Amino acid sequence: MQSLIQILQTNPAFWLCAATLFSLLVGSFLNVVIGRLPKAMHKQWQQDCRLLLELDEEQDSGQTTQPAIASIAWPASHCPNCHTPLKSWHNIPVISYLLLKGQCAFCKLPISPRYPAIELLTAVLGFCVAWVLGPSLSGVLGLVLVYFLVAMSFIDLDHKLLPDQLTLPLMWLGLILNAFGTLTSLESAVWGAIGGYMSLWLVYWGFRLATGKHGMGYGDFKLLAALGAWLGWQALPMIVLIATVTGIVVGVLLRLSNKTTDPQMPFGPFLSVGGLVYLLHGQQAWGLFSVVFLP
Repeated sequence: MQSLIQILQTNPAFWLCAATLFSLLVGSFLNVVIGRLPKAMHKQWQQDCRLLLELDEEQDSGQTTQPAIASIAWPASHCPNCHTPLKSWHNIPVISYLLLKGQCAFCKLPISPRYPAIELLTAVLGFCVAWVLGPSLSGVLGLVLVYFLVAMSFIDLDHKLLPDQLTLPLMWLGLILNAFGTLTSLESAVWGAIGGYMSLWLVYWGFRLATGKHGMGYGDFKLLAALGAWLGWQALPMIVLIATVTGIVVGVLLRLSNKTTDPQMPFGPFLSVGGLVYLLHGQQAWGLFSVVFLP
């Protein structure tokens, strides 16, 4: 890994191109994760409930017995409408969507423009990380963090769910990497994980005792714990502040535009935004925040 990074350091332009193109490809895979993982989890929950209630196996027909995470790799990519397996050239990020004019090659029904949008978003974020952090181990790990956050943000937007299959591995990966002082010290990472979880846990229960309502989900605690494990406890105030302010701004804009009637808004995407801002700007995030949000 170190020798590869040294090679990339001698050619920054190649590093930027490679990181962007690789992120574009990963964005295509993230579409699969975003679409399949929640559905597989729902099937797994149904099966667990049937087993718990001791229902007949006949009633459980058609339910998957494989772990939810395994459904990401199987079956092969197919049209969500006609379920026809896609050819290899149908899966080229962005380009296939343009060549097919936004339609399935078989049933001719529209393909959601969100697929290329997620691919492009992942590529843009990958470019930003590669540009700011440079060809380094921190840059490579920053890309990994971006991929996790993109997947979890869109799953949370769709289902108000942050899967343990993503939040917990992300947290443990951060702790393991920082055992070697990769992004921050191990002490800072451990306290970041503890502080991230407990801070939102206290807010959650304070809000619930005061109002009787659920202000957020336990997945939000785990996501902030994961960000604390990656970036250290020092990042937590900035992440929460950015997440809160951006959440309020987006919520107000949606209300004013009458584009939503749902009183609940997922908090995970805003935590991800806060984590990305801190990853890219670190201690400069306070100054950036004051410029953007304060008069």
